[in-house]
Amino acid sequence: MRIPDLDLDLLRCFVTVAERGGFTAAGQALGLTQSAISLKVKRLEDLLQRRVFERTSRSIALTRDGETLLAYARRILALNDEAVRRLVAPPVAGRFRLGVADHFVPRNLAPLLARFARTWPEVRLEVEVGRSHELRAAQERGALDLVLGKRRDGETEGRPIWTEGVIWVASPDWQVPDGRPLPLAMLPPGCMFRDRALAALARAGLGFEVVYTSASLLGVAAAAQAGFALTVLGRGGLPPGLVEVTGLPPLGSVEMCLFGDAEGRSPLAEPLMRFLRESLADPGLAAAA
Repeated sequence: MRIPDLDLDLLRCFVTVAERGGFTAAGQALGLTQSAISLKVKRLEDLLQRRVFERTSRSIALTRDGETLLAYARRILALNDEAVRRLVAPPVAGRFRLGVADHFVPRNLAPLLARFARTWPEVRLEVEVGRSHELRAAQERGALDLVLGKRRDGETEGRPIWTEGVIWVASPDWQVPDGRPLPLAMLPPGCMFRDRALAALARAGLGFEVVYTSASLLGVAAAAQAGFALTVLGRGGLPPGLVEVTGLPPLGSVEMCLFGDAEGRSPLAEPLMRFLRESLADPGLAAAA
């Protein structure tokens, strides 16, 4: 029996349907009609002789075979796109200094940077991890070329990459203290998460005290993991040993953006911006890195 070759166009259509949650949304993303999307999915199912979606009149869901295929499809497409960028894109070389907010570090930063290095091996990428507002100040001084960090409420500067919820987190066995202020582990003053959390508790009339302060997000997370205190993180950057705590004031969401080189002076900025935007806006690419 001859094993058929998978069609990249059909795989891209399948992945888009799975991630967008429907044929109509996938069609809008790919510039195709709903019927064209449906036809491509049927061709893929015929090729594999497997159903990849369970369809109802109101929704679709991946079958078990579809879930298996999705993981492979994301890896295949990521490798294809990496190869095309490497061979077709104009050559990119030089030194580039990137600042990354430590809030992002749990989100597979190292694999993404490794993938960028494979795609553009002539770029000497220097990465500095720190707090968003400090990195942005460094970028404004000319010490960094580009910063991936949080955008403050009401701000319009920066190119948005993704939005995620801000949540209260603690160790799984942590309990709200009875009759005592909430013990908090926080970054130093100036942190958006800290400001938002303290303001929300004050508005709700809840007592609190900051019992642990660290300039490192990993330090704050460690205090919470130990059961010493409650803290605040982005939902997408939740490390092991922490769970969401419900019943406390909601904290809204935060935008992660790229800051710097708005005039496009650096020939390295646009390829890196495009790579980060595509990888981070698409959870499949980030997972496949």
